[in-house]
Order: sequence, then structure tokens, then C-alpha cells
Amino acid sequence: MQRYFIAETKSSPTVDFDPAANLLSLVGQSYPENAFKFYEPILEWVDGYLAQLSPDDEAILEFQMPYMNTSSTKCLMMLLDKFDFAYSQGKRVAVRWICNADNESEFECAEELKEDLSLPFDILTKEVG
Repeated sequence: MQRYFIAETKSSPTVDFDPAANLLSLVGQSYPENAFKFYEPILEWVDGYLAQLSPDDEAILEFQMPYMNTSSTKCLMMLLDKFDFAYSQGKRVAVRWICNADNESEFECAEELKEDLSLPFDILTKEVG
């Protein structure tokens, strides 16, 4: 599978999905004008990636997203649901959400997204400055 990369813009995150490293990362704010249009090809790529993920490999989905609007949150929940389903089917997948230590709303958002999932989901803080 080819690497999937989208550069960060003012309103959308960097998307860097590296199948060779089994690391899929989204970094930056997310409030694109049409979140579903932005995330649709990402969701399609993830379907193909998870279908070919070897039982010997563990995929990490890593987020560093200080802000996202409501429609982006819905799209990210769809992404997380795909990983949760893969986990329920025996795939080795996990989420790592990295929050700024001084951003309480970012931590709360990660906690809310984690609530309905059964896959491993770590929320980590990083110091700013």
C-alpha cells in the first residue's frame, strides 16, 4: 500500500498514514469547510489498510488535534469506529491521543471519543513551551 499524505492547512490537519511503519497520524486543527469531503478519502484508505493489516503487525492511530469542529468530530468517530471494529475482529490496533497539557478541552474531547470504544486508547499529555 502507498503512503497517504495530506499537508496541513489553516483549517485541516496533516494526515500522514505510513503503512510501512503502521503509524497513522493526524496532527493539527480540524475545521474544514466540508469535513465529510475532507475525511471521505481518508476513511476509504483506512478500509483498504485495515483489510490488509497482518496479524503480526500493530497499527497505531495517533492524534494531536488541539481543536476540531462538530462535523470533524463526527468524521473522527467514524474513523475510530473502523479501528474499533478491526480490534473486535482480532486486529492489533491502538489509539494514542497526545494533548497539550494546558488544553483541557482537548483532553475532554479525547475522553469523550474514548468512551464508546473497546480498543486500547491512551491519552497522553505533552508540555508546551
